[in-house]
Amino acid sequence: MVDRLKDKVALITGAARGQGREMAELFMREGATAVVSGDVLDAADAVDSKVTFVKMDVTQPDQWKSVVADIVAEHGRIDILINNAAVCEYEPILETTDEQYDRVLDIDLKSIFLGMREVLPHMIQQRAGSIINVSSIWGLAGVPNSYAYQAAKGAILNVSKNVAATHGQDGVRCNSLHPGYILSPMNEYQAPEINAALIAGTVLKRPGVPIETAYAALFLASDEASYVTGTSLVVDGGYLAP
Repeated sequence: MVDRLKDKVALITGAARGQGREMAELFMREGATAVVSGDVLDAADAVDSKVTFVKMDVTQPDQWKSVVADIVAEHGRIDILINNAAVCEYEPILETTDEQYDRVLDIDLKSIFLGMREVLPHMIQQRAGSIINVSSIWGLAGVPNSYAYQAAKGAILNVSKNVAATHGQDGVRCNSLHPGYILSPMNEYQAPEINAALIAGTVLKRPGVPIETAYAALFLASDEASYVTGTSLVVDGGYLAP
């Protein structure tokens, strides 16, 4: 196997399970020096994993400072940041409470601001880095309901382009990743009729699995994507193709 991430150090949020965990494990298999998973959840089956799991609330600036400082202190650098942590609420705008809106925007969007603000100085100093912000197909197209979730996922596209445009000259790349319906714990409580409609709407007529988004993230994180920045990579089985 080619070590596509040889000598790279990565931080992935929301990586205790699901697609974030798949990314973390794949990155270690691809030769990364270290992959740190920052998550409020405990990781299952972590004993035999080479991933480093730390408890981290992505809405708290002091926890970002602590985790990033520890990574840099131990490894001398941070090469990859994947902002993957997210929650989803399904209410339409007229049923969305202030508390729901603030919670979703804090976890899904503000956390990305906090994370990029914390790692960018280190990436600028080393004049290299790849930031991947996980959005959704709902960051590219409208959907009934899920007002707060779509507000966050739509904004991720443009903040990623903003950082790409601002810091490309510093050697930092920033892209957004837009999964479609992926089989993961995050959507296991989604209504069956929603899942069926999403699958029916894909060209491939099946759901995605976490390793498929993980390989897309691997490409964006690796030097193979050295000329790719400010773009939005869609992994949706062709849902947005028609």
